Amino acid sequence: MINCLIVDDEPLSRDVLKTYCADHPELEIVGICKDAFEAMAAMEKQTVDLIFLDVNMPKLSGVNFYKSLNQKPAVVFTTAYPEFAVEGFELDAVDYLLKPFSFERFVKAVNKVKEKAASNLPSNHNGYILLKADKKIYRTPFEDILYFEALGDYVKVYLVDKVLIVTTTLKKLLEELPETQFIRTHKSFIVNKTKIEYLEGNQLKIKEQLIPIGQAYKEEVLKGLG
Repeated sequence: MINCLIVDDEPLSRDVLKTYCADHPELEIVGICKDAFEAMAAMEKQTVDLIFLDVNMPKLSGVNFYKSLNQKPAVVFTTAYPEFAVEGFELDAVDYLLKPFSFERFVKAVNKVKEKAASNLPSNHNGYILLKADKKIYRTPFEDILYFEALGDYVKVYLVDKVLIVTTTLKKLLEELPETQFIRTHKSFIVNKTKIEYLEGNQLKIKEQLIPIGQAYKEEVLKGLG
């Protein structure tokens, strides 16, 4: 569950967010506040993972309130004024909801929060990596991974028993994988060196798949394979 705090000076806006949060099975409302000072008090008593935060509030704006926090939860700014969007994203806001917004748009913002949280999960070079796919987080042992293939904004992870499609990039994955075991062979492929059956010309074989070796990567591949 994601503990969320609603902070908005407009009663109607608070009611809309309360209804949307209640209708989302992964959200738990831990506080509903009408200004930044109520929010400060609420955050001292509750663990908050996500704030739905109105930008334009009396006394202290949502932007200045968020800037003041030492420990910053994920934030989705809400406002009727689109000109505040740039400043919101400069604060690393996960999303920006322009009032009035639909439940579908609200769900999209929550999905972005979940994706960001998953991307920040630590990897573990002691034998596994955490991969988010199908709304689940898979604890994936390195020994079960055959290779990775770029697929637009996604990466297909070929395992010994299944295929996962994750929202990330090959570059980011390579940073989380032990270089002693994984190597990039092509702009679209990373392979598990222990799974390579043979190398021939500009290709290598893993299981039944022939994987290309890009010219720019060939020298590094040969060096990495000893």
